[in-house]
Amino acid sequence: MEVTELRTLLERLLSEGRECEWLEFKLNFHSAEEIGETLSALSNGACVKNQSYGYMVFGISDTSFLVEGTSFRPKTHKHKKDELVHWLLQRLNPRLDVGIYEFDYKGKNIVIFKIPATFNQPVEFMHEAYIRIGSIIRKLRDFPEFARKIWSKPVDRLFEKGIALDRLDAETVDNLLDTHCYFELMGLPYPSTRKAVIERFVKERFIVKNKDTEGHFDITNLGAILLAKDLGEFPSLPRESLRVIVYQGKGKLKTLKDQPEIKGYAVAFERVVDYINAQLPQNEEISKALRETVRMYPVEAIRELVANAIIHQDFKEKGTPFIEIYSDRIEFSNPGLPMIRPERFIDEYKSRNEELAGIMRRLGICEEKGSGIDRLITSCEVYQLPAPNFLIQERHTKAVIYAHKPFNEMDRKDRIRACYQHCCLRYVTNEKMTNQTLRKRFKIEPRNSASASRIIKDTVAENLIKEDDPNGKSKKYASYIPFWA
Repeated sequence: MEVTELRTLLERLLSEGRECEWLEFKLNFHSAEEIGETLSALSNGACVKNQSYGYMVFGISDTSFLVEGTSFRPKTHKHKKDELVHWLLQRLNPRLDVGIYEFDYKGKNIVIFKIPATFNQPVEFMHEAYIRIGSIIRKLRDFPEFARKIWSKPVDRLFEKGIALDRLDAETVDNLLDTHCYFELMGLPYPSTRKAVIERFVKERFIVKNKDTEGHFDITNLGAILLAKDLGEFPSLPRESLRVIVYQGKGKLKTLKDQPEIKGYAVAFERVVDYINAQLPQNEEISKALRETVRMYPVEAIRELVANAIIHQDFKEKGTPFIEIYSDRIEFSNPGLPMIRPERFIDEYKSRNEELAGIMRRLGICEEKGSGIDRLITSCEVYQLPAPNFLIQERHTKAVIYAHKPFNEMDRKDRIRACYQHCCLRYVTNEKMTNQTLRKRFKIEPRNSASASRIIKDTVAENLIKEDDPNGKSKKYASYIPFWA
């Protein structure tokens, strides 16, 4: 915001003549924790009072409401060896795009925190939500009527449409976003003028024209999270897009490598996939006098699960997608819980970030709707790997792929999971699972067909599959379909 606009805003806030649920005046800094609690309270209060923003203003007496100025400089203030603003935003859940403005008003230094109203979820600071009652900040759980109002607030905005940085000229936009990467991924020639680049980015909704300043633009969360050259330039977004951690052995006792990625998803994706593959063991097979490198995990499975973690994350939850590599498995985790049951991943599709998913499909980063999990399971079958596993944790979702394991080392759960996924895969390709197809999946010899029959029986008992024709007389030639078919 321009200084003249900030001065006008300050005068409007002062004209309120009092503090309220969405407005607080302070003279100077007292503690980081107090600011964090106030950010939570004002965002929640603005929601309750149907305000678009809450405001915390430093440099104003909270008793006389006179402009006295402040010595507080939030953008350079340190807290526990960290930047104060970063420390605060990392402890808010869901994340807030807080605008912080320092300016001169009649010779006095003023600081304004502009805090977006929350919607459909109370804002917590360090796992506790707050609300302003009169001039006092209280815990929201003591006022359930206000909490109910926040939870019932309709979702009228999406993460992708939020603003990451505003009031930027075209050159600054070009400096912050990797415009070349976008055109390369789209297979398009790079425009000869910056104006053409900007017009394309407006069309893609990576940026929008600023409503208040002619010739300036706002970078959306969509544009920043995909194409940022450095996410650290966007205070409201996480400082890293993806993170890859390599452990020694099967546990977390010793970390060998910890690689954070500071660039946006589209810019970093191929590099992250290549980095993961470079950490994985490979085998050499000698065939017809030629040496051939055989990967332990299929590349398409790695690509799909990295893309899946990006697309299906909940941006209201703290954290970023991360990949953990162990000697016997790879785990892909993303913040937030899935919108459909894991058992239905193979035949249903629902994403909370549809605009992000759409542009990632057009950029060639991920598959068309609903086809990715099919490809993942197919590739694991081709490589004779155990079936991938999908786990719901307390606040995040995890997908796990396992290194090769002989059939006789698979436990009952491994075999049932593989049988169910194989049955689903057959069904979505308009085929049916039989004892024969399952034997092929596990490379079981025909003479050991009883082993496949036991797996089928166990999977039926778990209510995951059922006979296609329950009235059929021959079990030998029976075919099976998923429980939901």
